[in-house]
Amino acid sequence: SCVTGASSHSKKEQVQKAVEAPPSPVEQTTFKWTIDGFSSLLDLDKGWTISRVFEISGLRWYLRLNPRDTKSGDQNEYVSLRLQLSPASVRSDTVVEATYKFFIYDQLYGKHHEQPQVCHNFQTTSTSSGTSCMIPLATLKEKSSGFLVENSCAFGVEFIKVTAAQTNDATEKLFVQKKVNKISSIPEVYTWDIDDFFALKSPSHSPDFELHGHKWFISIHPSGFDKNGNFISVFLTMKVTDILHENSANLVELDIRIKSQGSGKDNGQKGRCEFSKNATSWGWDKFILLEDFKDCSNGYLVKTKCCIEAKVAVIGASKME
Repeated sequence: SCVTGASSHSKKEQVQKAVEAPPSPVEQTTFKWTIDGFSSLLDLDKGWTISRVFEISGLRWYLRLNPRDTKSGDQNEYVSLRLQLSPASVRSDTVVEATYKFFIYDQLYGKHHEQPQVCHNFQTTSTSSGTSCMIPLATLKEKSSGFLVENSCAFGVEFIKVTAAQTNDATEKLFVQKKVNKISSIPEVYTWDIDDFFALKSPSHSPDFELHGHKWFISIHPSGFDKNGNFISVFLTMKVTDILHENSANLVELDIRIKSQGSGKDNGQKGRCEFSKNATSWGWDKFILLEDFKDCSNGYLVKTKCCIEAKVAVIGASKME
């Protein structure tokens, strides 16, 4: 009878455990991007600032923010948002249809600025939603709006529906901190001297180098990232070992240029991007036309030699909560 009693008690425990099992986690549908030190962002050069990469519906996305956007024929400045699907998340034979809406959060009264929901098809040839969520910068800065409180504001995107479908088309291929000190925003520079451009493989990597306490390397695709042979692609990568925590990210202002060894007119690209565990590399797949690079009058390629310079400034950091 002891054995039977123990067996009966065991069944009760099994039933209890089944009843008390925690519910399945609710799938994330919203990403909120809080920017602390918004005035510091306004002090930087005009252009787009990119959020960390986040995952929703099994796909990787990021937001692009321009706090000083303009409209044709309008002198006012506007705050603009774009939703971007990471190219690594979409295959050439797939179209991702996403229905979503943008928010600017009212931190005082809860009257958020909500854009009407929109639907966009993301694919390899169109990974950006286009500009949306434009409100005047002056409106954002009004104290009565509740959008900018103690130099902090928050933007968000809510996904209503995301579906992926195959297509028959054939295709080829912030968080911003306040300035802690003046030193943190001073760019540091690394120069990569390439002796024989024509000996480079695709991709080829520079030696590792250290800037702002992190290790990096430059990648170059001599015939382009998509191997079409028309452009040179250049990327900057932070070593994975230097991503301190999977929830952290660094906002980096990068300026990469191919130095001119004759005319003095370098060819460069600038950007502000968040380097994180999900996005360790940023750059340009169409950095410079191969034809322009080889043009002797530009001085980028002298015999077989060329020089790439990376100027890096860590201007902020973020942490997911």
